[in-house]
Amino acid sequence: MEQQSQSWLDKLGPGLVAGAADDDPSGIATYSQAGAQFGFGMLWLLPFTYPLMVGIQETCARIGRTSGRGLAANIRLYFPSWLLYGVVSLLLFANTINIAADLAAMGDALRLVAGGDGRWYALGFGVVSLLLQVFIPYQRYAHLLKWLTLALLAYAATVLVIEVPWREVALRTVTPHIAWNKEFLTTMVAVFGTTISPYLFFWQASQEVEELRADPQAEPLKRAPQQVRPQLRRIKLDTAIGMGFSNLVAWSIMLTTAVTLHAHGIFDVASSAQAAAALRPIAGELAFALFAMGIVGTGLLAIPVLAGSAAYAMAGAFKWRSSLELEPLAARKFYAIIAAATLAGVGMGFLPLDPMRALYWSAVINGVVAVPVMVVIMLLSIRRGVMGKVTLSRRLRVLGWACTAVMALVVLAMFGSMVS
Repeated sequence: MEQQSQSWLDKLGPGLVAGAADDDPSGIATYSQAGAQFGFGMLWLLPFTYPLMVGIQETCARIGRTSGRGLAANIRLYFPSWLLYGVVSLLLFANTINIAADLAAMGDALRLVAGGDGRWYALGFGVVSLLLQVFIPYQRYAHLLKWLTLALLAYAATVLVIEVPWREVALRTVTPHIAWNKEFLTTMVAVFGTTISPYLFFWQASQEVEELRADPQAEPLKRAPQQVRPQLRRIKLDTAIGMGFSNLVAWSIMLTTAVTLHAHGIFDVASSAQAAAALRPIAGELAFALFAMGIVGTGLLAIPVLAGSAAYAMAGAFKWRSSLELEPLAARKFYAIIAAATLAGVGMGFLPLDPMRALYWSAVINGVVAVPVMVVIMLLSIRRGVMGKVTLSRRLRVLGWACTAVMALVVLAMFGSMVS
């Protein structure tokens, strides 16, 4: 039984970490704002987006494992250079803003618990994250990231210490509702941009390549038909659990702020840390502490994913050596991007930025950028040069294109509401 349990846990990796990193401080701020502003009105988005997330993330994982290359390297081979550089530039820009906002939120959260200056805490978090990525080999680092996913349990625990009208919550979770105004639609894009984010596409595909390189017996699936069935089963399980975990936590955050902040007339929060602080008089010290420290834990998980995905994309675009398993001197440009993105994020934290606005709009930017990236991913998934004979199932094709179409429609609706 112990061996069986261990082998099952070993199947969880890139998908679990990608799903957990999805609930970074940016996500926490977005879900907190959605719950505070609209109450239970957006709970239905989480079960709705779950199969779409699974479809697009599993497709990315399959591209990485089957081709033996990350997304950017595949885009470089099969698409015009202007598209490649445009996608990678937008990803680097969005990720750097996201890192800055995440670090600021982490610093503010620790300041609420321990006092002091949040900016210096943010600096410390950024430096620690950078050192871990540079000096810890991939296999040990991936194991550490797996354990950091436990930080997300803080949000499931928060739901258990507040009073919840479960019958109404269950009804609103399964009943879609859309208000056709700018505020609702912009927040909806932010929620979509947080749950379905471009940096997760690049990260999961690249981590499948890292897993492939770490196993001397493994080969890209298009050259190893005997490995196809077990690897695709593992990817399917890993992605389904990772995205399910992600959306359960997102639902818990939105529910917590709807029951507490929205119900008590607090419809706007200036930061994820303020959301935690607002819980203190309403839901008590335990809910406050769980919420605040969850921001720190999820940030420690998300910062390396954000910086790493940008570095993988840049390396794939310019044919640099790239692996967290390599020594820094063996992949200088790859690690330089990780350092530049992280330190730029730290530096932006010392500017007079509104953390909540930065977090919120980084989610909106991710939602807009995701549309062309998903189109490219789905086109890559049907290329023989990328996938060989390992074709996508009908389920994945339908989910992938449905995810792309839904995201495009939501973004168009948001822009339409802004000009009307």
